[in-house]
Amino acid sequence: MYRRIGRKGIMLLLFSHFLIFSFSYFLTACTVSYKFNGASIDYTKTKTIQIDNFPIRSAYVWAPMQAIFQNKLTDLYASQTKLRQVKKNGDLQLSGEITGFDQYNKAISAEGYSSQVQLKMTVNVRFTNNAKHSDDFERQFSATTEYDSSQQLINVQEELVTQMVKDIAEQIFNATVANW
Repeated sequence: MYRRIGRKGIMLLLFSHFLIFSFSYFLTACTVSYKFNGASIDYTKTKTIQIDNFPIRSAYVWAPMQAIFQNKLTDLYASQTKLRQVKKNGDLQLSGEITGFDQYNKAISAEGYSSQVQLKMTVNVRFTNNAKHSDDFERQFSATTEYDSSQQLINVQEELVTQMVKDIAEQIFNATVANW
């Protein structure tokens, strides 16, 4: 049942195992890795980002909105890029203000009263790319959401603002560093 292998056979067996091990190591060591986080940044030229506070400049003000927006925006850049956040002189600079927080009647019931209300948030953004000034812009980003008019805004405001902030922060991120 068992065959005796000579010295030559042992060497051939060891060599074949070595080739298999080397080939499998080579395949795992040289894999190509893609990261689809949306950012396309040349980290040799761009290392820092400065995100200024975005004050509320709208007629209607809900104070926590500014902090929710600021936290979401900074968290997005921190989690999706390798950029170091700095207070001044960033390679990339974001500044602006929350310019709109409005509600509109979206739908009317059979009785003639509002049945759906649309909430809209608008943010004006100034972006400066000190490595490539052709990417600089000033633009407005907005998001809307709706709620049933039988609910009071104060009861759904935090959830709705959080949804709109997420949408606007992603729009800003895509416009600034996700150059697909």
